[in-house]
Amino acid sequence: MQPPRKAPMMNTGIHTGTDTDLLWSPGRRELEDSNVACFMEWVSEERGLHFSDYAELWRWSSTDLPGFWSAVWEYYGLDSVTSYDEVLSDASMPGAVWFPGARLNFAERCFAQATDARPALISIAEGGAPVETSWQELRRQVADVAAALRRMGIGPGDCVAGYLPNLPQTVVALLATAAVGAVWTACSPDFGTPSVLARLRQAEPAVLVAADGYRYGGKTYDRRPEVAELADGLPTLRHLLAVDNLFATPTEPWTARAGIEQHAWSTLPAAESPLEFAALPFDHPLWILWSSGTTGIPKGIVQGHGGIVVELLKALGLGADLRADDRYLFLTSTSWMVWNFLVGGLLHGSTIILYDGSPTFPDVNGAWRIAERTGATMVGVGAAYLAAVEKSGTHPAAEFDLKPMRSILQTGSALPAGTWRWAYDRLAPHAWLQSICGGTDICSVLAGGSPLLPVRVGRIQGPALGVALASWDTGGRPLTGEQGELVVTAPLPSMPLHFVGDPDGTRYRAAYFDTYPGVWRHGDWVTVDADLSVVVAGRSDSTLNRMGVRMGSADIYSVVEQLPEIADSLVIGVEEPDGGYFMPLFVVTADGVALDEALRERITTAIRRRLSPRHVPDVIVPVPAVPRTLTGKKLEVPVKRILQGARAGDVSSEGSVTHPEMLDWFADFARPPFSPTPGRSVFPGESGAR
Repeated sequence: MQPPRKAPMMNTGIHTGTDTDLLWSPGRRELEDSNVACFMEWVSEERGLHFSDYAELWRWSSTDLPGFWSAVWEYYGLDSVTSYDEVLSDASMPGAVWFPGARLNFAERCFAQATDARPALISIAEGGAPVETSWQELRRQVADVAAALRRMGIGPGDCVAGYLPNLPQTVVALLATAAVGAVWTACSPDFGTPSVLARLRQAEPAVLVAADGYRYGGKTYDRRPEVAELADGLPTLRHLLAVDNLFATPTEPWTARAGIEQHAWSTLPAAESPLEFAALPFDHPLWILWSSGTTGIPKGIVQGHGGIVVELLKALGLGADLRADDRYLFLTSTSWMVWNFLVGGLLHGSTIILYDGSPTFPDVNGAWRIAERTGATMVGVGAAYLAAVEKSGTHPAAEFDLKPMRSILQTGSALPAGTWRWAYDRLAPHAWLQSICGGTDICSVLAGGSPLLPVRVGRIQGPALGVALASWDTGGRPLTGEQGELVVTAPLPSMPLHFVGDPDGTRYRAAYFDTYPGVWRHGDWVTVDADLSVVVAGRSDSTLNRMGVRMGSADIYSVVEQLPEIADSLVIGVEEPDGGYFMPLFVVTADGVALDEALRERITTAIRRRLSPRHVPDVIVPVPAVPRTLTGKKLEVPVKRILQGARAGDVSSEGSVTHPEMLDWFADFARPPFSPTPGRSVFPGESGAR
């Protein structure tokens, strides 16, 4: 299928804000030759459906689900791969059934646009040079690893886990796992061993693909001792595939545990036959992504081959306007869902850029240095990183050649208004800044960019195609121009198939459908204006979201409350009006124990070692008690609302909590001179500590 080359000019919509809010407007190329413009013309010619603007297209896409998703299927050539019985045989949430009868494979579709004209991968490590991997070489490596997995007896029903940084081998391992029909999951090696085991034990992997270490911030980290701990802690493990990233090819075993066979990645034998892909049902599990673990152990979110294929074709193609000739870079670890979103670029024949290192190495402009060296045309970053570069006072547009960079994907948290303007003033005046909101839950975008719409300060351009997004009040009534809960009222193909270890779906329903039965509640505060532009104001639940990485409070409690000096604790993440993020840890000390600097240091050291530096709180504050519901749940969301300015009496009903006097305590804490900066006074006689 060849998409049309041209689409008619169209109305882009008018926002009620002032012209000074306008940062970017679509030009002729976007209006006529962007992927979504060509899709609109294709729909007009093939389906007889005519849309004058993005708003009309979105309304159709989010209400006629069979019509829209069958159009995506055909437009991207999936009709030549497999047939299906119907598009959506059951539209229930949860439990929607998409494309029954279809058979396909994510890895096979990642090679569908392979070409000799461009590399598949460009990898670069801190201080290193870019290394290109051709499509042919990528296919050969995937074939070798897939053959090795088959020799290990791995196939549908098995799990392969990665303990890997952002390397080419990580992409190869994912594609090889998908090719044989097994389930992939991964944790970044900067996670502490307890955090990794809390996830991987649930997945019950038969194979662990592990790197010997990684580079970050100018340092190298040997992870072989941690790999040994993981092997000891994963009872289902039968094979360890050792990746030599920092050190020589291993000749000695990394684990002494009996029953585990170790294989060296670099000495795997060549496959004896061409790469074969298991033909799998649409809803066959592809990978497990992990929730942050806010309310207990992390939830294993299982997503399917077919749902991810059609969603990432749509989201990256019709939303982000990713093209085959793009060089697509996302600054991420392998534990963040945007790593999977990055690999999805292969579905479009794009070259994906894998950076193993810190975006602030050797200085705050490390990411732009990588973009320049690799010729990146689309760059994804977290909002916190953009704000850090802005505060540094540097001028990336003057210091680096970023002219090839036609678009910036910004995600992770809300971007301060000043940073939006800075991006166009000093970073990339020519580029299209796409602010996107989505998540691990769907491995995609709920609201984001469109090349057909203008970019305005502080606003996401609109709901993504196919996403029935709305803002609802507590009674389930839709709101326009008012803040409410972000909900999705119709199913999406990449919504979870199920959670790991949740056979009756209890945890799945509780995560998204308890508040509004049959309607997905995402856990964000959102405002949707009449022009469909979107403002996301932060989490409406207790998930921590620091530097774009969602983290669970339960992980922190599991470390802090193991210390004998700590009787109880409460951690809160607060989005601030200036775009900052304040994460205090409140602790109740054991009888006779004072929270002095030595104890603070023990707490931060334990968190850093067992979790990650991202989990370390901004301040540690002693409190008399931690308020709870009568069923024993810590009042994380009510306390967060108090710290954001709500009155104590408005966040909890009388008689519904233990230690109700603590709500007034937190209200006093939040009053001026409340100033969440390092070293501020956080309690009478105490001072904050990083």
